[in-house]
Amino acid sequence: MTRRRKVILITDGDEYAKQVVENVAKEIGGRCISMSKGNPSKLSGEEMIKLILQAKNDPVLVMFDDSGYIGEGSGEKALSFVANHPTIEVLGIIAVASKTKQREWTKVDVCIDRDGQLTPYGVDKFGNLEYEIGKIAGDTVYCLDQLHVPVIVGIGDIGKMSRRDSVNRGAPITKLAVQVILERSGFSAKSIPTDETDS
Repeated sequence: MTRRRKVILITDGDEYAKQVVENVAKEIGGRCISMSKGNPSKLSGEEMIKLILQAKNDPVLVMFDDSGYIGEGSGEKALSFVANHPTIEVLGIIAVASKTKQREWTKVDVCIDRDGQLTPYGVDKFGNLEYEIGKIAGDTVYCLDQLHVPVIVGIGDIGKMSRRDSVNRGAPITKLAVQVILERSGFSAKSIPTDETDS
């Protein structure tokens, strides 16, 4: 029987997110499915599964994006398919805040604000604290409450947050979100060899 691949799902897929996720994956010795980039997502769940299974190392970081589509868009359909696939073990999800006309909410276990502080409160796309505890608004989060995953970490817009998460600064917010997921899932990234990311 094929071993289940250990995956982190990320609800953002624009060019900023791609650059950040590629760099973070390289730093932790994992893999980024760069072809999962898209605003909105262009690959189907089936296509993403094939790429994940071809990745050399775990954890595999995969991006999904609905580009503001209300309800279940292409990104969420692919995310649900991947999350529920028998070959996949989801270590956690990074839920990315966004500003849409009709904001969709999801529950999160913890958020990280623009200063890199863990908080029970939600954050907006700039990484500023919101007023509600354990919730975040985004455009690719509609289905997250229906998934059974160990941890969901909410953050602001990847690679942005007024440059606080810039790739030139090492994307500290996104990197911390990945580290929180790895720690809470009990996954050890130290034992993974560091290679180049997949393309």
